Amino acid sequence: MVAAQGPEAIESASLDELRSVQFMRLKQAVSRAYENVPYYRAKFAAAEVHPSDLKQIDDITKFPFTTRADLNENYPFGLLAVPMDEIVRIHASSGTTGRPTVVAYTSKDVDTWSQLMARSIRAAGGRASDKIHVAYGYGLSTGGLGAHYGGEYLGAAVIPIGAGSIERQVQVINDFKPDIIMASPSYMLAIADEFHRQGLDARASSLRLGLFGEEPWTEGMRAQIEKRMGLDALDIYGLSEIMGPGVAQECIETKDGLTVWEDHFLPEIIDPESGAPLADGTAGELVLTTLTKQGMPLIRYRTRDLTRLLPGTARQMRRMERVKGRSDDMLIIRGVNIFPSQVEAALAHERNLAPHYMLELHRHGHLDELEVVVEARRKISGKLTAAQHNALEHRAEHFIKAFVGIASRVRVVDPGTIERSHGKAKRVIDLRTKSQDAPPS
Repeated sequence: MVAAQGPEAIESASLDELRSVQFMRLKQAVSRAYENVPYYRAKFAAAEVHPSDLKQIDDITKFPFTTRADLNENYPFGLLAVPMDEIVRIHASSGTTGRPTVVAYTSKDVDTWSQLMARSIRAAGGRASDKIHVAYGYGLSTGGLGAHYGGEYLGAAVIPIGAGSIERQVQVINDFKPDIIMASPSYMLAIADEFHRQGLDARASSLRLGLFGEEPWTEGMRAQIEKRMGLDALDIYGLSEIMGPGVAQECIETKDGLTVWEDHFLPEIIDPESGAPLADGTAGELVLTTLTKQGMPLIRYRTRDLTRLLPGTARQMRRMERVKGRSDDMLIIRGVNIFPSQVEAALAHERNLAPHYMLELHRHGHLDELEVVVEARRKISGKLTAAQHNALEHRAEHFIKAFVGIASRVRVVDPGTIERSHGKAKRVIDLRTKSQDAPPS
């Protein structure tokens, strides 16, 4: 076991000590899922495996994957491992069928999450004496409250502004003088634009650190944020199904990839097509097993995020490279997970629209925007006045906002406008430029 004492002693533990803790917790997690979740018990039986088959860490590859489809099938609370009266928090994110992906936490889970977020902020260079400006969204998504509880657990002063008005973000930064900001990287660049619009020098602000997540970003975006804001920009990784933000964190000493908190999460990399395990250093799909989650443990959850595992540097725990993309068709727009099928389901509520549509991704300034191009049904084509046509588009925008949770622009076009495919329909056109990687002149 770990020789040092205290909740963060594991960070300085030897590799052998870390693996010992990890294996002990892995056995407990697999047994907890088997004994308390009927779905897992049936899934393990179908795969002809039992918790007693776990003789070493690598034996986890004998167990079946958990996918978003499993979460959807058990919506909303079918994967709970505790009675509902032990659940103190429920979060949700977008799912593939229009149903949200629901996750639930016991009080111990919330405490663990808070500890890990505090650990992440500290690893990024944060301290109890700091003020933290939280510009992630609050609500069913995990970003805002995860950052909030972590900052408070660290002992820092949290400013819970959320993802509100850009003008107000700048005002609060200037007035409250926070040391740290937590936001999506594209939102940070929009804040930098607002500093410039107001004629203010963003580099002269009080901010010294930024922890950025919720969406994929690049080294070019990091360089641009650091140049324009005069701070250290660090990556933070998480996903609602596993916990929320704080699954992995880039460390200020090295800034060379995200340290996975392996005492709480077991990472694997698999071939996204075959599901076969891949060696460390090989690019593939990230799979995570929760080792300490009580309310809703997940065994071998396929994240669909593409990355690779690397040896530890700032910590003994392994690093994961910045996520390069997805192995499915999920989009991340302004921190919101979106599947084309969700948009399709929302559009189906408007009877005057045909089931032929295309999603166009644009970038306005530093923020992504979604435009939905959809065909009108032939029976109304050419018969609408301009006012009726505009009203139809506005109704479709309303349905997307209500059922998908993101603002969009809908453009209704004539029947036959959208190109037909003989195979899998091409639903997404990415018209965003690569200018985000180039520093402003």
